[in-house]
Amino acid sequence: VQLQASGGGSVQAGGSLRLSCAASGRFAGSYAMGWFRQAPGKERGCVAAISWRGDTTNYADSVKGRFTISRDNAKSMVYLQMDSLKPEDTAVYYCAAGSSVLRCSTYGVNYWGKGTLVTVSS
Repeated sequence: VQLQASGGGSVQAGGSLRLSCAASGRFAGSYAMGWFRQAPGKERGCVAAISWRGDTTNYADSVKGRFTISRDNAKSMVYLQMDSLKPEDTAVYYCAAGSSVLRCSTYGVNYWGKGTLVTVSS
């Protein structure tokens, strides 16, 4: 499974960004998918995850009510809509896939995409 993330950029606090992740390869549509992020000097952590059917989601407490994860299996795409962005959301965001990604843990990830940088200025 190959994952390609896009949509990062710079935005002011309170603004919005939408990240996209294109998945390809055998069985790509059968995995739970997620978004993780890593800020400088910090460990990589889960932001949001979604089941392969798209009917179950899981969010980090810090983004609940502000971020929305969704997927379109027909297009093999996963999205992360980020609203009300804060400076502390600044990080490199990674798309991930795996049988246990819905647990929102790096231990459940089988495949990682390259990151996309999100910078939120105050």
